[in-house]
Amino acid sequence: MKPQREGTGTVDKAPQTDDDASPAVFSVRHDRRKVTDWVYEEIREAIIDLRLHPGEPLREAAMAEQLGVSKTPVREALARLEQEGLVETTSFKGAVVSAYSNQDLQEIYELREMLEGAAARAAAVSASSTTIEALREVIQRSRELRDKGDLPALASLLGHFDLIVYEQVSNQRMHAMIETLRAHLTRIGKLTEEIPGRVVASVEEHAHIVEAIEAGDPDGAERLMRLHIKSVLSDQLKAAP
Repeated sequence: MKPQREGTGTVDKAPQTDDDASPAVFSVRHDRRKVTDWVYEEIREAIIDLRLHPGEPLREAAMAEQLGVSKTPVREALARLEQEGLVETTSFKGAVVSAYSNQDLQEIYELREMLEGAAARAAAVSASSTTIEALREVIQRSRELRDKGDLPALASLLGHFDLIVYEQVSNQRMHAMIETLRAHLTRIGKLTEEIPGRVVASVEEHAHIVEAIEAGDPDGAERLMRLHIKSVLSDQLKAAP
């Protein structure tokens, strides 16, 4: 298959891969976005979903062949991902998927505490009845999944809780920061989702946050959100190798 020209067009079929790239890493088709943006999104999602693991080399030629593009959009995507902290460049290996030190975790969760605390406060001030009902439904369903022991589904649902709360923020710059941060939090969560009791504990912590939001208590909602995030960070640090 000839490489896709950058800028326009579609990707019809994934080419055969060599030993440096797995055929399961990227999807095989994307018809709607420019190739450069599509390549960026494909690599980003592969990193977040751990199809590309921390420390794994990111070889431009191998990824370009697998994606059916030239090396130019791959190189541009890696530069964008380095700015987001999902890729790092080393003197020995070139571009690799970034990993997290304990200091990284503390910095990320400090930022998360500020942003999500503000989001919880905003929800307590201005959340609609529809939003509050959606949060209640998440808590109810979370308890059902907890009692069934379906922890993967529970973790996914708790992620949806965060999205509902994020939507209460009207500041667009905060939204952009939250979106970048969410990529890291999703990946960190997948790296440590087997922490005993962590997901289960989050259910009632979220329930208390919803109670404060429903009561129109911004101070309480922010405080409880910050306490929840501190609790998650503590468990993350304990589980870190």
